[in-house]
Amino acid sequence: MSELDRVELAAFLRRSRARVRPADVGLESGPRRRTPGLRRQEVAQLAGMSVDYYIRLEQGRGPRPSRQILAAIARALRLSDDERDHLYHLGGEVPGPPAGPARDVRPGVLHLLDRLDDTPALVCDATYEVLAWNAMAAALLGDFSRLPPGERNLIWRFFTDPEARARHDEEGARRFARESVADLRAAAARYPHDAGIRRLVGRLRAASPEFGELWAEHDVQVRRSASKRLRHPLVGWLDLDCEGLHDPHRDQWTIFYTAAPGTPSHEALRLLRVVGTQDLSAREA
Repeated sequence: MSELDRVELAAFLRRSRARVRPADVGLESGPRRRTPGLRRQEVAQLAGMSVDYYIRLEQGRGPRPSRQILAAIARALRLSDDERDHLYHLGGEVPGPPAGPARDVRPGVLHLLDRLDDTPALVCDATYEVLAWNAMAAALLGDFSRLPPGERNLIWRFFTDPEARARHDEEGARRFARESVADLRAAAARYPHDAGIRRLVGRLRAASPEFGELWAEHDVQVRRSASKRLRHPLVGWLDLDCEGLHDPHRDQWTIFYTAAPGTPSHEALRLLRVVGTQDLSAREA
């Protein structure tokens, strides 16, 4: 537990309250509102606390706020994750772990995927859930749009779908199995309260004895860039470099599949750009 800074906490609350428009929280602005932002009583109502208690916080007096109070104020003021952590520090509390991996992909990343018409690329979260992909990724790995959202997960597909596993060579399959499970365990530790990760692990343990054995080993390893040998049903084997760019704020990876120019794999990618997703099964992912 850190030290409470009443002066800075009060100033931060006042500035944050002034930035929130009534319409942002479903309130009417009204003709008699003289200052921008929310009123103190409105913040108190949204946070589920007494008006007098909130006023004392903004005046730099009163008792030390609990974690529950700080969390309620953060929600009421629509604070970002960084602002919420700052609020916790000012209130004398150490920020807890994030609730779970972010699911929204930044617009700039989506624009980048669309512009890459000759390179397979996709965005995964910390659980290997595929959040976005371009046409070349669909051509290489299968069209994720044809799959239910619960099956757009690379680990789930690998351990439950023989066709997805068969895209890897024997050595690559062994490496992906071990490294992906170790990476998922690291994600479970970063997000101990995320129900989605617990459900995914439970489904995998029930569906795959191999996953269960690897999970029981408690290996931990965060994803890194790697080389892969993948088989495509129409263009054959491709030796690819998988480069991952990490967005630490969202804990997401943008993964690019490339091949060295002048190699057979590079020519196969050029052919794949023409072939697209024709004749591919929706199960190939």
